[in-house]
Amino acid sequence: MPQHDILVIGAGLAGMRAALEAHRQGASVGVISKVHPVRSHSNAAQGGINAAMPEEGAEDTWESHAFDTVKGSDYLGDQDAIEIMAREAPDELIQLEHMGVIFNRDERGRLGARSFGGASFARTFFVADITGQAILHVMYEQLMKAQIYVYEEWFVTSLIMDDGACRGAVAIDMLSGKMEAIQAKAVIMASGGLGRVYEPSTNALICTGDGISLAYRVGAPLMDMEMVQYHPTTLPSNGALLSEAARGDGAYLINSEGERFMGNPRNPYHAPNKMELASRDVVSRAERVEIDEGRGVNGAVLLDCRHLGREMIMERLSQVRDLGIQFSGVDIVDDPIPIVPGMHYQMGGIKTDVEGKTSVLGLYAAGECACISLHGGNRLGANSLLETVIFGRRAGSDAAQYAKNIDLPRLSEAVQSDEEKRIQEILSRESNGDVAAKMRLELGQSMHKNVAVFRDAEGMLETQAKVAELKERYGKVAVQDRGRVYNSSLLFVLELGYMIDCAEAIVASALDRKESRGAHTRLDYPERDDENWLKHIMVYYQPGEPRIDHSPVTITHWQPQERKY
Repeated sequence: MPQHDILVIGAGLAGMRAALEAHRQGASVGVISKVHPVRSHSNAAQGGINAAMPEEGAEDTWESHAFDTVKGSDYLGDQDAIEIMAREAPDELIQLEHMGVIFNRDERGRLGARSFGGASFARTFFVADITGQAILHVMYEQLMKAQIYVYEEWFVTSLIMDDGACRGAVAIDMLSGKMEAIQAKAVIMASGGLGRVYEPSTNALICTGDGISLAYRVGAPLMDMEMVQYHPTTLPSNGALLSEAARGDGAYLINSEGERFMGNPRNPYHAPNKMELASRDVVSRAERVEIDEGRGVNGAVLLDCRHLGREMIMERLSQVRDLGIQFSGVDIVDDPIPIVPGMHYQMGGIKTDVEGKTSVLGLYAAGECACISLHGGNRLGANSLLETVIFGRRAGSDAAQYAKNIDLPRLSEAVQSDEEKRIQEILSRESNGDVAAKMRLELGQSMHKNVAVFRDAEGMLETQAKVAELKERYGKVAVQDRGRVYNSSLLFVLELGYMIDCAEAIVASALDRKESRGAHTRLDYPERDDENWLKHIMVYYQPGEPRIDHSPVTITHWQPQERKY
């Protein structure tokens, strides 16, 4: 049975940053990932990473960054965690540069920043429009330099629990098909988001909420799950993301009349001061109104970059241009490109404190799968990469200190054999005609139809019934491939189970929150209600329906006020 002080599940930015910090503090670390580390979804982050860097010539402050984040969250973000993020951002950015990330520079040679939605200053530092990819590759170099052991292309099927504490995981080595129990003093869950619970989504096909479900099933509560971010600029054809960097660098949003509708009071979500750089939830709603009221273009609005000029587009937005040409047949140098709001990010996740600890002893979480409630009801663009490195580091540090004070328990061999029996039962099922891919599509389309930019009880109850139906059918779905080597059919079935858990938690939370706040806009409860709903929704796993509870929002300096852009 392999043993480590710390087992990190997920090899994106949060996971690798956690592993590096735990290693630096002397812990024996293993990292397990269902894909090669540089194929992790952090790779897809385009626009940049936020930090208030007054020494780079701006008048920005960490307090301004914190307030913008609180306001962006629609006052649901926990302000103690937000303050930590904003205070520690500049040092973490410099640390990334020292690791080897080659950020863009301005004409004076200083770090160059662009504007992002909801920000009072240009504080988004970037590598063209491939920032996540650039940081991810550098982080992987650091992982290799530290000689941290990576279980590459291993799929986690369950967490190991011993006397109420998390002590490792059982996983399948995809290459051989064998199962292995990997023992650890502590586990850091850094498995990423759940985007493919929705269809379409900007997220990679691997983003199936694995870690969120695994933690949920062993007793860790999920928080803020109703807060699902729709990004304003995605391609109608396949959901691919066109970075906020385009609008940050000056692109316009226009309707069928050629009008920059974010400035027109006719639209109830117009933003006369920030225009296209209002927060993502506001812009997505404004776009949806334009489309629904007949001012769209074939069910979309248009992103217009033409006035930026070829040189700037080629230097700073080359990936956006390539995506437009490849998937829409539009060159943004010459023509506006159709875009729609698309599912992009989960603000909620596994409830943690600011050190990444969950309520389950020995289990930590960091990155998109976690919810410290930095983002509350709406995440500001470029705070996600920042969250991964700051709170990945903090989780790695705390887990390493925790591991120094405990011994590895003696685990029963039944931990592995029981899981092997469960997987064999799935492999042995006779087909009843249902296939995981079809069920996955049904789930994603129902979530996108009823738990999206605008919601109401009728639609969400329809999706809740669909989730319950899929949950019942899931117990009978068969695997088409009975082999063990790279059995993707088996993995798709296991992923579907994780996705159903996540969908159930999202819908239960959304039905519970009877107000509109941030990304959660209910047509049947259109106003924000601080008196009754300035609180987090917590979801606990139990057989049948999940249990719902609430917890207070931490407020340090900034009292809720009307949010205007």
